This record gives sequence, structure tokens and C-alpha cells, in this order.
Amino acid sequence: MKEKPNKHQQPTGNRRLSTLRQRRQQHLLDVKVRARRASHHRNRRVLVAVSKVVLVIGLIAAIYFGVRAGLDRFFFKNPEYCLSTMAVRTDGTLQRDQILKTAELREGLNIFSVNLAQVHDRVQQLAQVDDVQVERKMPNEIDIRIVERKPIAWITSERTVADPFASDAAFLLDARGIVMKEKKLLPEYLALPLITGCSDDALAPGKTVDSFEAKAALELLRLATTSFMQTRFQIREIDLSKGYCLVVTDKNHTQVMFGFDALEEQMQRLEQFLVYSDDSHQQIETVNLLVARNTPVTFAKPDSEIIQEIEPESVPTPNEKPETKASAKETRPVSAEPEIRKAKAVSTPMPIRKALPYSPGVQKFHSSPSPAPVRRAHPLQRFNKEGNGDG
Repeated sequence: MKEKPNKHQQPTGNRRLSTLRQRRQQHLLDVKVRARRASHHRNRRVLVAVSKVVLVIGLIAAIYFGVRAGLDRFFFKNPEYCLSTMAVRTDGTLQRDQILKTAELREGLNIFSVNLAQVHDRVQQLAQVDDVQVERKMPNEIDIRIVERKPIAWITSERTVADPFASDAAFLLDARGIVMKEKKLLPEYLALPLITGCSDDALAPGKTVDSFEAKAALELLRLATTSFMQTRFQIREIDLSKGYCLVVTDKNHTQVMFGFDALEEQMQRLEQFLVYSDDSHQQIETVNLLVARNTPVTFAKPDSEIIQEIEPESVPTPNEKPETKASAKETRPVSAEPEIRKAKAVSTPMPIRKALPYSPGVQKFHSSPSPAPVRRAHPLQRFNKEGNGDG
């Protein structure tokens, strides 16, 4: 008997040999194979990249250590480049040992290991240094050139200071207002003007005085040194304690009160007063320049005048010879109390003629000189004259 054909069964020529389940299993196997291959290729690429990085790092390290070894051998550890000469030049009072200690320089250091920028910054921190230049000279020398600040005045917070050299509260001040404290004091520092009564908050070496009164005092010192009257008006002391003015004392003990504003105009007015005092031969004692018009000025009392004694006969000097014996006997020694003789000559009173008051009925007083008194002869002289006449 023939089997009936299944309507779901495909013809043998076009029928697949694998079932649907088999085909799904085969697809899963293909995915696993592809994933394993991709992972293998990825791991190989990472390994190649890491190898290249390690190779580059190793090459860089080899070059670094090789160059370092070469530099150490030929430069940094070469005894020819050991620091043996340190030239320090300054125009002030800084000591060589102090500068080298601040710069942290010593003999035996390698010249290439010295950082010039750091040396410059260390030396610049000194309060006395205004400008510094550091230069490396091959093979074993470092040159340091320093320009120090020039002090123009002393400054202190105290009202009175007898000796700035011996006072711990007195500091030196330059034109920029930078406070300095030098270990070695020069004799010319004693002639510098003194600024007293300043606030002690900023009085520390290396700091800048920023108070309004101190800046006005510095400006006044600048004007006094640049004026054509600088030899006539030399400031010795500036007092800032009042708070509303500057009390200035010059070398002639003249006290001048300056305001904080318009210092140049006040200096011009002071010059006029000084010229007037020189022309009139009067010494100014005080001037108040705070008043613009009708400036109060007081003059010092004149010293006692020296009165020269005029004698009727001049006293001969030791080299001169007396003309006659009589004149030699009448002369007195020069050293015989000249002050007493001068006092006697000054104390001689002059006769004062008083006028009578005028009243009616009284004859006016005439200022005609009185007649000279008649001198009478002595009785003996008259007797001699009469006797001689009789004879």
C-alpha cells in the first residue's frame, strides 16, 4: 500500500537537512566563536600598546639617567666647577659675611647648582639693599653687586632723643620711606635730621612708613635739599607729635611750623623771610607758616653789644718803644681788667637838662647855656703876684 503524502512535508529536493532546533544551536556556536576571536584580538592589541609604552618609558629613562650621569661627570661633580671665588661689591656699610650668609653661598658649591634667582631674592630682602645684581662667571666665580639705600634721616617714636646712635628706638630712613637698622653706623649719620613723634607701628627694619605725617616730613626734606636756600635753612629736627602741623627746627634753632599741604609754597614764603632776616641782620626765632597772610614771625633778642673803649692815649704794643719816659710811666698794661674799665666808661651819666613848666606871669625859660664859672686865683698865687709887683 502506498503511504499518503503529508501535506506539511516538503519535497525531498528542497527540504533542509537540519531542523529548526539544530539551526538555533549552530547559531549560538557561531556567536561564541566570534566573541572569543574578538577578545583574543583585543587582548593582543592591548598587549602591543602596553609594550610600546613600556619601551618608550624605558628608552626615556635610559636617556635621562645617561644624560644625568654625563652631566654629573662633566659638570655637576667636576672639581673644576667648584665655587672658589665670590666677589661682593657694595657702596654702603653691608659686610661681606652678612651678604654671603643671607645668600647662602659658600666655597665648594658647584657653580651650576646655584640658583641665581633665589640668591637675588634672598639678598633683596635685606633692608639696606636697594638693587642687587647676581652674575655667574665660568668656571668658578659668582659676582654680586649691591646698591644700598642712602639714609636721609633718623626716625623715632619718642618725643626727644639725645643721641640716635645710642637709642634702640631710633631707625634710619631713606627717601622712599623704608626703615633700616644698620649694624655699622658711619660718622656722617650723626648729622642727619631727626624725625620724632612718629607712630611706632611701622618702625621695623624693611617696612615702609606709610603715615601721612611721615610722608609730609620726607617731602619737606626733599624740598629743603633741592632749594637754593639749602645752605641757609638746614633742618635738624622735625616733630610730628602735634598731629596738625610739622614743627621744624633748623641749625640756627629757628622753629618753623609747616602745614601738611602746599609745602612748596610754604618753602617759598620761608625763603622770603630768611632773605629779609639776613638783610636786616636779625635772627628769626619762630615762624608760623600755617597762616597764609600776616604770618606771625618773632625775632631773637640781640646779644649784648661789645663796646670798644676809646682811650685818650693809645697803649703801646710790646714791639713798640715809648717815645718819652713820661708817656711810658703813664701807660698801663693791657691785661689790667679791661671789662671793668669798659663798665666804668659806659656807666658815666650824661647831664640831662630839664625845662621848667610855663605858667602866666612867669618869664619863659630860655635854653641858652649858662655862663662859664669864673675861676678865682688862690690867695698864695695872688700874694706872689702882688709881691712880685712891688719888687
